[in-house]
Amino acid sequence: MTPNLNLWLIPILPLAGAAINGFLGKKSSRTAVSTIALVFSGAAFVWALIAVVRFWPGDAPYQEYLAHWIRSGSFSADFAFYLDRLSVVMVLVVTGVGFLIHIYSIGYMWEDPGYYRFFSYLNLFMFFMLTLVLANNYLLMFIGWEGVGLASYLLIGFWFTKDSAASAGKKAFIVNRIGDFGFLIGLFLMIEHFGSLNFAQVFDQIRPMSVENAGAGLLNAIGILLMVGACGKSAQIPLYVWLPDAMEGPTPVSALIHAATMVTAGVYMVARSHVIFERAPIALMIVAIIGTLTAFFAATIGIVQNDIKKVLAYSTVSQLGYMFMACGVGAFSAGIFHLMTHAFFKGLLFLAAGSVIHSIGGEQDMRKMGGLRSYIPWTFLTMGIATLAISGIPPFAGFWSKDEILWKAYETSPVYWAVGVITALLTSFYMFRLLFMTFFGDYRGAQVDAHGRVQADHGHGHGEPHESPMVMLVPLMILALLSTVGGLVGIGNRFEHFLAPVFGLEYPTALAQGSGNTELLLMGVSVLFAFAGAILAYILYVSRPDLPKKIALASGRLYEAVLSKYYVDELYRAVFVEPLINSSSRILWQGVDRKVIDDTVNDAADGARYLSDEVRHMQSGNLRSYAGWIAAGAAVLIAYMIWVGVAR
Repeated sequence: MTPNLNLWLIPILPLAGAAINGFLGKKSSRTAVSTIALVFSGAAFVWALIAVVRFWPGDAPYQEYLAHWIRSGSFSADFAFYLDRLSVVMVLVVTGVGFLIHIYSIGYMWEDPGYYRFFSYLNLFMFFMLTLVLANNYLLMFIGWEGVGLASYLLIGFWFTKDSAASAGKKAFIVNRIGDFGFLIGLFLMIEHFGSLNFAQVFDQIRPMSVENAGAGLLNAIGILLMVGACGKSAQIPLYVWLPDAMEGPTPVSALIHAATMVTAGVYMVARSHVIFERAPIALMIVAIIGTLTAFFAATIGIVQNDIKKVLAYSTVSQLGYMFMACGVGAFSAGIFHLMTHAFFKGLLFLAAGSVIHSIGGEQDMRKMGGLRSYIPWTFLTMGIATLAISGIPPFAGFWSKDEILWKAYETSPVYWAVGVITALLTSFYMFRLLFMTFFGDYRGAQVDAHGRVQADHGHGHGEPHESPMVMLVPLMILALLSTVGGLVGIGNRFEHFLAPVFGLEYPTALAQGSGNTELLLMGVSVLFAFAGAILAYILYVSRPDLPKKIALASGRLYEAVLSKYYVDELYRAVFVEPLINSSSRILWQGVDRKVIDDTVNDAADGARYLSDEVRHMQSGNLRSYAGWIAAGAAVLIAYMIWVGVAR
């Protein structure tokens, strides 16, 4: 029997850290703020490890009821936590990677005047994310889901005096609300038809149901609505537009929220709801199609971006597409496997990008970088490892999880596989492009004297590029190690077997010889494409750096369209934003503001003026007149009291 794990401690610890720094941090030293943030986030990671060890091997889910929450007729929802092998992976990723990012943030944010606010928000985000992944029902999951949206808004718009940051925070919040509306409708359908939002109770009712092959029935409807919510949170077509703009937040925010945790919430929700999707083939196909299209679409945009964080942003959107492709073809464990390895190498990429930005005084344009490998060698080494991992180069972590996805995609449809392989080539190209533009060639961000020394660039204040402090480098080194060996847990389908109690076995335990040969052939093709992308990037940005400009000029409008992100933001503004603003301006300003509010206020003022004008005539200065008014008032008051007494 599993002992009491006290799962409630895992989310409550970072909440306590958020509260202490939020209320007391302004008057505390930076050292005290850092200590509070690290102690409580680190304690959450340690307790998560303890809970996992006590739960191990844990074939059956462990549930921990804390309190009755909602009771309405036959419907009930408890405040309760749920631990199985899927939530084990998620909890360790959130607390482990989150703790490393907290450490890194000490060095990155040390000089920021909002230091205490930043760590309070960071701890608050961890609380909501842990609530999301530990919830034993959809309603509590939704509380965490909305909470991470709120924390994301606070962190993206952290530098709120900067218009672009404030706008990016609002954009993320609003776009996520669109997806959340679909999520909510899906939950309402569950309540209506299953009378519960508890995972076990809902899934137990669904398992005996047949697969909805005939058309769009209840389960397909619920699955599609859940996917709408996932599209918002995990930045999939058509709701991906908020994530690139979210790079306005501090770089540690990008690493924690937009690489390792929050954006994977949609993938986790779909995987957690696998019982629904397995019986809803139309919904499952939509998941696969959206994921595949997003993976390719975002990768094409990433190949021409010049802002180092924007490249990584579109890379995140693309890699999330891979995860949804896996879920859409029924390979839920492969999707979660890639979620885990992606947390390692994409968290590392963002933190390394932050180290680059930190080293050159805040510059993010790769065209003003170059040659940095001699100035920041540790950052170069760790970012190189992350680039190899995300590009699918063996034996790094991304190779194993991406190969799992592509193999399962091929079994479902060669079209998915083909798009996935082309996307792998594009991924390798834009990541090595980033590496070469940033670290190779000559430094383009400042003037260099006759002795090769970098002089201060008074336009940007860069000065000599310098390596980041150890408090920032140590998390990079740990994530680099995980990006190197983290994928080895997938050899021999061990990761899939680990998640088998949740999803069941998605692959046969022993592949037939023919299937094995096919898998090896497909693996070779994907690795070949990854190397091809790296070689192409080397030719264009190291060997022949004059070629990219010539290709861009020759491409004409196509290049401009890709550089402008296919004008999707402009399209949304023209079709949705401006008509909404204009209509709300007419309805709210002219209708409500002018006709209702202004007229009400003005009429009240006019009425008060008229009444006061009439009443002032009562102020005659005649004492007998005043006495008469007092007597009349007293008479009215006495009459009222008598009437009340009689009525009683």
